[in-house]
Amino acid sequence: MTIQLAAFYFFASISVLAALGVIGLRNPVHAVLSLVLTFFSTACIWMLLQAEFLALALIVVYVGAVMVLFLFVVMMLDIQVAETREGFVRYLPIGLGVAVVMLLEILALIGIRAMQVVPPANPARVDGLSNVAWIGQALYTEYLLPFEVAALILTVGMVAAVALTLRRRKGVRHQFPSQQVQAKPRERVRLVSMPAECKEEPKS
Repeated sequence: MTIQLAAFYFFASISVLAALGVIGLRNPVHAVLSLVLTFFSTACIWMLLQAEFLALALIVVYVGAVMVLFLFVVMMLDIQVAETREGFVRYLPIGLGVAVVMLLEILALIGIRAMQVVPPANPARVDGLSNVAWIGQALYTEYLLPFEVAALILTVGMVAAVALTLRRRKGVRHQFPSQQVQAKPRERVRLVSMPAECKEEPKS
């Protein structure tokens, strides 16, 4: 057994155990931490497969941003664990059956494609570049327009989500950018000129 194969089995075992912890742990914070471990172990597997861009994107985007946000939200919310777990045992056989069927379908699909389809050559190796360099060169040259359109769509979606979830509550101070932009400096600060007065010291 080579070192790469042993590392693959090690990272895969941790990923499976951590994924089981996501759906099996009672504490939501522990479940989120298990999901972080699952993503990190999966990124290690992608690094072994020489998919450096996917590994770095998974760590930076999901582990470093999304999952930290999820963990913050879970810790801030007062989640009733007992209520959320009601009916879990009742629907467990159905969930396991669906999961087994999906697993068999995925394995069958992988086996069929492995027997019929010849994997193409890695374009990064053909060009003599690393995975990250090849993807960056392809994104910013051949696919620059779709990349910019996708960024614009994500920005519009983020602004729309903030606008749709904005709620006005009484007793809370809000900022109004339109009024702040229209404000004039002379209306905010007033300079007053006062003559200087010299007070006489009392005589002893």
